[in-house]
Amino acid sequence: MFNYRIANLEALLIELKKGGAAIAGEMQEFDYGKFTWIFDNEGNKIELWEPIDSAFE
Repeated sequence: MFNYRIANLEALLIELKKGGAAIAGEMQEFDYGKFTWIFDNEGNKIELWEPIDSAFE
């Protein structure tokens, strides 16, 4: 699985949905960040993560 760090996950999800991206489930929020998963055209799962940097200080 590929993993990408994202600056604004909610805004990116809006754009991905507009483009017809295959999104796997709902966005999840934790104390250390937000996560969601999408699939590329070949069916590979991609994780998108917007960290909360203050959780790592």
